[in-house]
Amino acid sequence: MNTIAQPATAPVRKTTTFTYLLAALAGLMFGLDIGVISGAEKLIQAQFGISDSYIEWIVSSMMLGATIGAAVAGWISSRLGRKRALIISAFLFVVGSLFCAAAWSPAVLVGARLLLGLAIGVAAFTAPMYLAEVAPQKIRGAMISTYQLMITIGILGAFLSNTGFSYSGNWRWMLGVIAIPGLLFFFGVMLLPESPRWLVMRGRSDDARKVLRKLRTSEASVDSEVGEIEAQLKIPQRGWDLFFSNSNFRRSVGLGVMLQIVQQLTGINVLMYYAPRIFEHVGFVGSAGMWTTVILGATNVLATFIAIAFVDRIGRKPILYAGFVVMAIGWGSVGVMMHLGIHTTGEQIFSVAMLLLFVVGFAMSAGPLVWAICSEIQPLKGRDFGIGVSTVTNWVVNFIVGVTFLSLINWIGTAATFGLFASLNAIFLIFTFFLIPETKDVSLEEIERNLMAGKPLREIGA
Repeated sequence: MNTIAQPATAPVRKTTTFTYLLAALAGLMFGLDIGVISGAEKLIQAQFGISDSYIEWIVSSMMLGATIGAAVAGWISSRLGRKRALIISAFLFVVGSLFCAAAWSPAVLVGARLLLGLAIGVAAFTAPMYLAEVAPQKIRGAMISTYQLMITIGILGAFLSNTGFSYSGNWRWMLGVIAIPGLLFFFGVMLLPESPRWLVMRGRSDDARKVLRKLRTSEASVDSEVGEIEAQLKIPQRGWDLFFSNSNFRRSVGLGVMLQIVQQLTGINVLMYYAPRIFEHVGFVGSAGMWTTVILGATNVLATFIAIAFVDRIGRKPILYAGFVVMAIGWGSVGVMMHLGIHTTGEQIFSVAMLLLFVVGFAMSAGPLVWAICSEIQPLKGRDFGIGVSTVTNWVVNFIVGVTFLSLINWIGTAATFGLFASLNAIFLIFTFFLIPETKDVSLEEIERNLMAGKPLREIGA
């Protein structure tokens, strides 16, 4: 028996790995578009002669588009399938990037980044859900964390590209070059299988079995998974109907909303969008500031491996506790240094080190784990709706933070702004303790049963 089973295992594993990595490439495009604006925004401001307020809108219009994209992504992924939703996202990535490069006015640039935001909104909704639906539960957290890793690699790639083009001051190449990986993503996603869960939901169980045979190591696991999905599909509730009729589902939606608010209020994206400006405040200007952003991006990538390595070993909550402590220390230390004044090279290096410490805290915890938990806690009948609401929330708060950051600094000062983010991260420790469940090694079906049985949110993974 063993000699027969062994040869069949290897190709399954190759197919599985290929599927996960290709789906996670959506995160790469996501990261490229997040990071690329940080190096371009001051060059754009100089060329067009526009105010800080207009720059906030150029930066944040992408998040506004992502809000719209996330709002319609649930309908797209439910009606057309997860795969087609990713194809649409890839197409929008390419078109939006080309329009950014060709922008002949600030208004056109706002519109082009709005289009990129639509792509990101669809991808941010669909990719984590797709990964959660095709991954075995034992490695589900690591697979979704891989999506976050690809985001960090994309950000690093954007920072490197920005630094290279900064010497010539060509911001159009900074924004347009990401159309190249966009094309690769577009053609690559054509090779993905459809989500087996979506196929079962559409009454295509035989097709779902064919997909699962390529992704699982035994026929028994295929039969078990399809059986569990089919059993849940007998529940006659969906989306809005489930939200208004079932208080337990409203609890999971509410938790998803709060998780996304928490992720954005850590302050991560103000650092990603305005990194060169922030480094100027600590004394790193010009090319020194741009190369410091590259170090920040590399730190972001490396720290994400912490989550991938440990999320399915020690669990979600212990990593979140550690992350929020580290983030509070990072922001708080920089805030104190800003208040006291940064005058020496040693003080500059220490301040940058504390910003990097904050990035480590985020990349190993709230970055990947919020997306993982949001995809895990929603019941199957309401998964599209629940993840859609939480993703829209992410982008609404992201937009608000991005469009107000420079104004906030001008109003209360840099030190107070950083101190505010430090305080918020400390508060999130309490939120984690009382509301977030531990979902390690728990099937999506068991999480749903616990939720619908009325267990406290922090216990639905137990």
